[in-house]
This record gives sequence, structure tokens and C-alpha cells, in this order.
Amino acid sequence: MSAARNTATQAGIGLGSAIAVAISWSLHKSIIWAIVHGFFGWFYVIWHAFTRPGGLSG
Repeated sequence: MSAARNTATQAGIGLGSAIAVAISWSLHKSIIWAIVHGFFGWFYVIWHAFTRPGGLSG
């Protein structure tokens, strides 16, 4: 894997975790849940998008 691709992958994982923590905190106001959801990152973000009213369309 090239260095640029590795950096992009790490940035994507970091962004997913940051979004997951922000969503979790806004919903639960719990550091424990924010840590758990941050660990799952993009999986939690995608799950959240599919399970909320309006789904991916907003």
C-alpha cells in the first residue's frame, strides 16, 4: 500500500470516529457511549443514518 493511500485510509477512519462521537454525544450526553460509538466509527454513522427518520435523504 502506498504512503498516500495509507494516510487517506487513516484520515477516513479518524473522520468516521469523530462523526460517531459527535452523533453519540448529541444523542446520549454520555462519555462511555461516545467512546463505544467512536470505536465502531463508520459502522455507527451508517447505522445511525439508516435508522433515523428521513434516512440518508435528510
